Amino acid sequence: MTTLALHGVSMVFATKGQTATHALTDINLIIKKGELVSILGPSGCGKTTLLNILAGFSQVTSGTVTLGDRAIRGPGPDRGMVFQQGALFEWMSVRRNVDFGPRMRGTDRTTRDALTDRLLAQTGLSGFAEKPVYTLSGGMQQRVALARCLAGDPDVILMDEPLGALDALTREKMQGLILKLWKTTGKTVILMTHSVEEALLLGQRLIVMAPRPGRILREYHLPYAATGVDADLRTIKQKPDFIAHREEILSLIWGMEEEIMGQSEVPA
Repeated sequence: MTTLALHGVSMVFATKGQTATHALTDINLIIKKGELVSILGPSGCGKTTLLNILAGFSQVTSGTVTLGDRAIRGPGPDRGMVFQQGALFEWMSVRRNVDFGPRMRGTDRTTRDALTDRLLAQTGLSGFAEKPVYTLSGGMQQRVALARCLAGDPDVILMDEPLGALDALTREKMQGLILKLWKTTGKTVILMTHSVEEALLLGQRLIVMAPRPGRILREYHLPYAATGVDADLRTIKQKPDFIAHREEILSLIWGMEEEIMGQSEVPA
């Protein structure tokens, strides 16, 4: 079982001549293989810093980060990334974007084509294989980004606000797709989002972070991701327990945002 583990992780950004910024402090988190975890918090809580650490883009000031029996000290094929903007090769076709990783690894054409065809079917892109990416809508481009990430067969998929730029209807459709891909692939998925509703819907576990310095404030274990795979998402979002959770967490986040605003006020 490939477990992602953070023990005593802290991150301090120090610039000569300026006050050090404590971005994260004493983060302890165990994520088991196949879990879908959403991470939520107000501005400045360190979500992006944490994601960059998991991706290997940043090194911790103290503590350890491991995936299985290996320390994370840099980017690697065991972790795939899906960004808010797809970071795609827009001049290439959908197929060439999705099979880019396998091509770079020297995977033979027959194997590569079979993998790409399967992923295009899973993400609803079969009819768009030869279309240039720049001709697609934002939602379709994010489908390409998901398929390209899966083509690398990572153990962990890291998502940084992957649906943040989409309209409400497209966003809900993509939420359903993420749940289906999570269920069918068995991948570990970690999703950073500013949307309370999205974090509730997509997280088996929902981690609420607090800022200054960034730390884990609360953790929720939720049923909505599992039930949402085969259910109407609108129905789930209208359930009394879902609404109660949403209002509780909204109040929690709003309270922290107000505290941040109060701390940033300049005295007259």
